[in-house]
Amino acid sequence: MIIDLRSDTVTVPCERMKETMFSAKVGDDVFGEDETINQLEKLGAEMFGKEAAIYCPSGTMTNQIGIKINSSSPGEVICDETSHIYKYEGGGIGFNSGLSTKLLKGDRGRLTAEMIEAAINPDDIHTPETQLVSLENTCNKGGGSIYDINEVKKIRTLCYEKNLKLHLDGARIFNALVEANYNAKDIGQQFDSISICLSKGLGAPVGSLLLGSNQDIKKARRIRKLFGGGMRQAGFIAAAGIYALENNIERLKKDHIRAKNLEGALQGLPYVKNVLPVDTNIVVFEVVDSIDYKKIIEKLAAKNLKVVAFGPQQIRLVTHLNFTDDMLTEAITILKNI
Repeated sequence: MIIDLRSDTVTVPCERMKETMFSAKVGDDVFGEDETINQLEKLGAEMFGKEAAIYCPSGTMTNQIGIKINSSSPGEVICDETSHIYKYEGGGIGFNSGLSTKLLKGDRGRLTAEMIEAAINPDDIHTPETQLVSLENTCNKGGGSIYDINEVKKIRTLCYEKNLKLHLDGARIFNALVEANYNAKDIGQQFDSISICLSKGLGAPVGSLLLGSNQDIKKARRIRKLFGGGMRQAGFIAAAGIYALENNIERLKKDHIRAKNLEGALQGLPYVKNVLPVDTNIVVFEVVDSIDYKKIIEKLAAKNLKVVAFGPQQIRLVTHLNFTDDMLTEAITILKNI
């Protein structure tokens, strides 16, 4: 049995999801004629109380489009130093939008209104104009940490006052929603644009949605075409997104419970220096200085447990819908016996 905890992107469609995909009604999406994509976009937008949505191949594309429609070069975006938009999107902020980046050191990836206000550039020709703030919820590099809604509201108020746009990288927003004391519409009210991923915890094979106003999404369609993201009969994969949104949100709690079990198993192991607090489905632990963390990854792989390096001496495990209780038991046994 191979246990793959490298990411929640490794999931494969279940039989019911496949059946939904095979029976999808499709058309040419660039012409706006794919019924299933239109249905998915409407469903996503309504969930978060936004006017419109656009379906794209990846979360990187929805993030990059979100940044571009909310800014104009030259300018600057404020984000945490560990943000996915900065660390894992190939330098797209500068390449696609011509923006510089103001990096802040948040609490496990989470920023505060006070931090952001202090980072806004003065009205000075020597500095780029601050135009956009981007948050990530949950925070990947923060070990799946969740934003407090009250802090998000403070940031929203600040952005209104300073005439800044606010974007959400919500690749794992549903992991936050099943644990937090707020819902999708609460989140939708705070942001100008929201990127949500369907191919992580929700288990769809591909695709993300960018949510926003009618005007912004119209602009986003032009940018998506420019980026090469215009798809034709893509309703077959969009149908998987609909199934995911309708069936796989509440079950994320199971992933979180299994992640907490992994956290407990790791604590106290001789090769583990510390474990980041587990809030959702991401488990990050640091290997003691005397042991090469790459050797730990190799030993786990030799026992058919796949994990991923996550920084100097750090290893990440991510639970997902294809990770069962039997796999959890086996994974804990492996972790305790290498």
